[in-house]
Amino acid sequence: MLTAIIDYESGNLHSAEKAFQRMAREMNAGEVVVTSDAEVVARADRLVLPGDGAFPACAAELRGHKGIYDAMVEAVEQNGRPFLGICVGMQLMASKGHEYRETDGLGWVAGEVVKIKPSDNALKVPHMGWNDLVLESDHPVFAGVTSGDHAYFVHSYHFRVTDPQQRLAYVDYGQEVTAVIGRDTMVGMQFHPEKSQGVGLRIIGNFLTWTP
Repeated sequence: MLTAIIDYESGNLHSAEKAFQRMAREMNAGEVVVTSDAEVVARADRLVLPGDGAFPACAAELRGHKGIYDAMVEAVEQNGRPFLGICVGMQLMASKGHEYRETDGLGWVAGEVVKIKPSDNALKVPHMGWNDLVLESDHPVFAGVTSGDHAYFVHSYHFRVTDPQQRLAYVDYGQEVTAVIGRDTMVGMQFHPEKSQGVGLRIIGNFLTWTP
């Protein structure tokens, strides 16, 4: 079993690599590698797409690595490999992003990435720090996780889904801010599971053993 964390030069992958490798050992879930090799992406059993920075820059970097991009799309769309997007990696699953300018996403989950606009002016943007998850689904990646568990966020934009059933969890930050999305073999998390301590590690372990 091979899990590929895709390196497309958009963020520091060290903490994600260590967290996924730790949980792979604990769950006997095979090997985890960080890779920029399209052949490795193509043969991986599951894929993780991180992302830090602005939506347009991450989208351009991902599409600029054509071999990786094509291998990832084929693995997910045609071969149904389990996929996890993290932070901007989740946002890229959207139809479009509106950070700085309108930018096409992967279109895997219908919706748009829009600016967070809290109703309380005392709440600052970016949304940074710990917040309580509100689960809206019994998705397998939530096994052992309950509403009220904390996750760590750093972002100014969030995913506004078209189909409410594809929003699996949210947090309250002066509005309902999408925390987790998903459909079929795909799931995305706005928070950083690798930085979310025990809850995040549990979610990572659940993804590594998820068989949709």
